[in-house]
Amino acid sequence: MEYTFTELCWLFLIYSFIGWVIEAAVGTIKNRRFTNRGFSTGPFCIVYGIAAVVMSVTLTELIDSPVFLFLGCGIQATVIEWITGKTLERLNRRKWWDYSGKKLNFDGYICLQYTLLWAVLGVLCLKYGNTFFLFLYNFIPQPVPAVISYILIGYVALDAALSLTAVLHLRKQPAKTGHPAGRLTLRLYHAASSLISHVERRMTKAYPAFEERAEEILKEGRFAEGCGFYKLFWLFLTGAFLGDITETLFCRLTSGVWMSRSSLVWGPFSIVWGLAIAVATALLYKDRDKPDRHIFVIGAVLGGAYEYMCSVFTELVFGQVFWDYSEIPFNLGGRINLLYCFFWGIAAVVWIKGLYPHFSRWIEKIPKLAGYIASWILILFMAADITVSAAALIRYDQRAGGPAAESGWEHIIDTNFDDARMRRIYPNAKSR
Repeated sequence: MEYTFTELCWLFLIYSFIGWVIEAAVGTIKNRRFTNRGFSTGPFCIVYGIAAVVMSVTLTELIDSPVFLFLGCGIQATVIEWITGKTLERLNRRKWWDYSGKKLNFDGYICLQYTLLWAVLGVLCLKYGNTFFLFLYNFIPQPVPAVISYILIGYVALDAALSLTAVLHLRKQPAKTGHPAGRLTLRLYHAASSLISHVERRMTKAYPAFEERAEEILKEGRFAEGCGFYKLFWLFLTGAFLGDITETLFCRLTSGVWMSRSSLVWGPFSIVWGLAIAVATALLYKDRDKPDRHIFVIGAVLGGAYEYMCSVFTELVFGQVFWDYSEIPFNLGGRINLLYCFFWGIAAVVWIKGLYPHFSRWIEKIPKLAGYIASWILILFMAADITVSAAALIRYDQRAGGPAAESGWEHIIDTNFDDARMRRIYPNAKSR
């Protein structure tokens, strides 16, 4: 089943509200007083909405396979919960919740009993919840549900921005001045500061485990020091390049042919590998000193979920299937398989424990000014490369029995990226 953007917004809002009700009820019973446990101040727990939308988009094809649907919902929801916890901890150096006291927990952020609960809730949502809530959406006269959805999405976005500001402690008081504009700015600051303080107090009450956690805070020194934006971008670029080269050599050794494995029309870059390296580094950076088995499990689960979602996304957006593991044992819909999940786990250990420290040092040796200039030149190039590649793939799919080019950009794409060239760049791509 395919959903429209507005329908996904509708489902996101409903499941975010249901999630807020569940969290508020649990917090209220536990603390014996009303407790708003959502990240946002309003009645929306957005991680539930995000999980529901991701499942709806990526797992609908498993709706008739109860076992795989159960496993898929449990894995995806658990991955989202773990990523959310790690991201919030990185933002504010605080642990928002802690399952360390529960049996079979992992990293204090996830545990088996909640994974099973998320799996059950996910199955109920996909098999019954979506049908019912979309019936309500279509039952209400249009454009009322669409207007309500967009208004509430705007509210949730503003609410989340305010909560994020509180988390980051962004409080820079403007200089006092006698000028009317300065007094107005000061009043606005005090109003915003009061709101932020309210949000901070709510978060502290809602999360008793909201405690400061030690983390090295590096002073500005070398280029891309620590694990910030510039370091992650250069790791993304390096991972995309090395991933393409690795897959090309792998195909040569296993199939005996040289085959393009690039995700983009310009240059040998595999976006799947680049994003995997950047995301894995961001999430595992603080865990780099933990045992290998810890890194392996995270890498295997995250890698499998990531590859599955990438496969669904590219098929939905570009109408192309870029890999198919149907012939490999223990595969799931041909999108992932158990063997490659193990490879993801091994790759995570090799990367974080062995390769990352060396690449990090090499990146930090780049002169600061040259590094910033080169970074933004490459950022603009990659943005253009991704945009043109997306347009070329969309037209490649549309040309297969679709309408002829009408607009100017379609003619430009068809002229420069005809079917023959696209088959050379994407030899394994198949129309869905």
